Formats: sequence, C-alpha cells, structure tokens
Amino acid sequence: MKFSDFEKIKTNSPIGEQVILDFGRWELSIVRNEASYGHQQNLWEIGVFKDGSMVEAPGITEAGDTIKGWLTENDIDVIIKKMATMTGNEPIQI
Repeated sequence: MKFSDFEKIKTNSPIGEQVILDFGRWELSIVRNEASYGHQQNLWEIGVFKDGSMVEAPGITEAGDTIKGWLTENDIDVIIKKMATMTGNEPIQI
C-alpha cells in the first residue's frame, strides 16, 4: 500500500493533516501541520507507537529518537512497507 491510498484527515490543533495506520500492536502516525518538522517545505513527519507508547523503530527512526521529519510521500511509502514487513501486518487506517 502507498501513502496516497489513505485519506488525510484535517486537524485543528495544530492545524494540518494526519494519517494514523494500525499494524496490530504498532501504529504509524503521519502528520503535516504548523508544528511538524518539514511543514514549511510541505513535507511530512512520522511517529511510531507500540502498545500505545511512542518508541524508537530501528530502520525507521534514528537511534534515540521516536519521530522523523522532513519526509516526502515516497519516503512515507518506504516506511509503510518497512512497518508491514516488521510487523507482518498490512496497515489499516484508524
């Protein structure tokens, strides 16, 4: 699946858009808003959650960090594939 397959939901606080994908015990939050890293360049930021807590995800986020910004839609496509491979689950938008 590609990022473009999912509906971008408008957010009010902060103003922007978000997609949340469920991979079983893991979730991927994808945001572009007035506070996200890269928003001024029209780029996206991701955060990875496991069992409801934001976590590092080897190969997706950097060591010691739970978010990653300045991402293109192609970058997000790669991350979605990595999450599906890592979890063994296809994403479901929530």
